[in-house]
Amino acid sequence: MSTATTVSGRVYLVGAGPGDPELLTLKAARLLGRADVVLHDRLVGAGVLEHCRPGAELIFVGKRRAEHHMRQAEIHALMIDRARAGLLVVRLKGGDPLIFGRGGEEIESLALAGIPVEVVPGVTAAAGCAAQSLIPLTHRDLAQTLILVSGHSQDGEPALDWQALCRPRQTLVFYMGHAVLDRLTARLIGHGLASDLAACLILNGTLPTARRITGTLATLPELVRGAEPLDGPALLVVGDVVDRARGPA
Repeated sequence: MSTATTVSGRVYLVGAGPGDPELLTLKAARLLGRADVVLHDRLVGAGVLEHCRPGAELIFVGKRRAEHHMRQAEIHALMIDRARAGLLVVRLKGGDPLIFGRGGEEIESLALAGIPVEVVPGVTAAAGCAAQSLIPLTHRDLAQTLILVSGHSQDGEPALDWQALCRPRQTLVFYMGHAVLDRLTARLIGHGLASDLAACLILNGTLPTARRITGTLATLPELVRGAEPLDGPALLVVGDVVDRARGPA
C-alpha cells in the first residue's frame, strides 16, 4: 500500500513587474484574485497588492541590503507549510521571479518537498526602467548584446568577468549596484571601457517618483553624490544606447 502524501495546495512564483501596477500581467492579477496566501517582497507596491482578494493572508517577507525581514529558509518552509495545508500560495516578487529573485532556489526547495509549482513571468526592471526612459537596450547600430548583471553579492562587490563585460557594442544593466557604483564604474574603465561611455542611474523606475541621473562612467559617481540623498531601487545602465534616451529626466 502506498504511503505517498498527496498535496492539494500549489505555489505560484509570480512576477509583480518593476513597480507600476499597470505592468502586472493578466495572469498574475488573476492569481492574486484567487490566492489564499500571498508572500510578497519589499519592492511590491501597494497598487499591486490591491489585486489580492479580500481575506487573503498577506505576509511580508522582504529583503534589502544587509537587512532580511525573513531568512530564505524560513520563506521556503512557509510556502511548503501553506501548500501542504491545501492552500493556493502566491510568492510575489518584484520584476521577474527568475531574474535575481532567488526563484531558482525556491523551485528547488518546493520540488524536494513534492509541492506543485508554476512560474508566472513578470516585466523585469531592466525592460521596465529602460522603456520609461526610452532607452533601447539593444540597437542594431550600437548594441547587439544585452547583459544583465547583479551589482551586489553577499560580500558586497560581486566577482565578475570584467573582460567579458567590457567588450564593445553591448549594453550592461546592473541591478542593485547603487551602493558600489564607484567601484563598478572604476572596474569598467580599468578593464577597457571608455571613461566617456554613457551611463545612467535610474531610481524608482516605472513609478511617478522615477529619477534618472545621466552622465558617463567617469562623471556619474560624482553626479549621483551631488543628487543624494536618494532612496528606492536603482538600476545602472551602461552603453552607447543611453545617449539615445529621450525620456523624462
